[in-house]
Amino acid sequence: MTAPQIHTDVTGARPEFYRFHNGEKAPLPFAASEYDQRLTGLRRIMAETGVTAAVFTSMHNIAYYSGFLYCAFGRPYGLVVTATDSVTISAGIDAGQPWRRCHGDNITYTDWQRDNYWRAIASVTGTGGVIGFESDHLTLQQCGKLDHFLSPKETVDLSTHTMTQRMAKSPAEIALIRQCTAIADVGGHAIRDAVRIGTREIDVAMAGRNAMELEIARRFPDAEYRDSWVWFQSGLNTDGAHNPVTSRQLQSGDILSLNTFPMVSAYYVALERTMFAAEVDAASLAIWQANVAAHEYGMSLLKPGISCAEVTHRINAFLAERDLLQYRTFGYGHSFGILSHYYGREAGLELREDIDTVLKPGMVISMEPMLTIPQGQPGAGGYREHDVLVITENGNENITGYPYGPDFNVVG
Repeated sequence: MTAPQIHTDVTGARPEFYRFHNGEKAPLPFAASEYDQRLTGLRRIMAETGVTAAVFTSMHNIAYYSGFLYCAFGRPYGLVVTATDSVTISAGIDAGQPWRRCHGDNITYTDWQRDNYWRAIASVTGTGGVIGFESDHLTLQQCGKLDHFLSPKETVDLSTHTMTQRMAKSPAEIALIRQCTAIADVGGHAIRDAVRIGTREIDVAMAGRNAMELEIARRFPDAEYRDSWVWFQSGLNTDGAHNPVTSRQLQSGDILSLNTFPMVSAYYVALERTMFAAEVDAASLAIWQANVAAHEYGMSLLKPGISCAEVTHRINAFLAERDLLQYRTFGYGHSFGILSHYYGREAGLELREDIDTVLKPGMVISMEPMLTIPQGQPGAGGYREHDVLVITENGNENITGYPYGPDFNVVG
């Protein structure tokens, strides 16, 4: 362990920030060369935009460029990248863990006086430079502090540039995502095995989550384990894609929604399936089969050269021909990578009418059509299938393995 490098406040009594490189560096999700490649891409963006120092505050960009995923708990965290340095900025409560789990340097700031966070950042950026920041994450309050402590000559929003970089997955990222989808499948099978009439949603959800966490630990023995979750809904609770789990007991004939989300080193994937408990009525079966058909048609469209908007319009037409478009509730799919239900979003790669991004090899995207039939109508409930696909040179590869459709998913 190196001795702490301390920068004291004006009285010399207490440190404003210091380096606490405690222990040895831990294995990160990717090799050092992967992070170096990402930083090289970032520095190319910085050169093109005239940025002398990038100050990142979001969980997704800090994790993407350094490997460190912070737990804020009301405190700010950061990553400062210059032409030569990459330094994570973390709170003293975390001690040496941020340094052990990051690629590059780390500075710890203290709570002894307000805004030591910004003093630590300024020690890397200097003042009077051109500062890159994330306009979609930095609050108005923190933006004012950036201006006060860094006195930038100019600020440049890097949020769209970095999102575009993250959308193009490296072979190492795709390899990790492939393992994650296999873990999601493990959770799906555990959920299927747990479905019984009279069982509560929460019990089924826990079975899926526990199975995934054990599988993550088996496949990634050096990782940190956190944030994996399951949403398992039944009956009326299936009407929304993100409805939380309840203690509702499953009843025969219930529509069910299986949703598994393993998280490995901040990387998100999902498996989502329509299921029925014990039996499915004719009206529900017809809606289910139509949504499966839309799912299969949508997957066939995902190939290089087509835009997100074009895919969306074609699936819209497919559903309109069957008089079902009015039951669609959101877009048909989105990008995967460093994101979660509470951080990150690669909004430039979503299957919506207003997204003109053209699909390219190396992108990873879902196909997830959902139809919600209101309560009181035949076939009421939310129907959704969700597969994760890698865009290849000639089309796509579906890396989700759990089966969809009525043949496998009438259970219990």
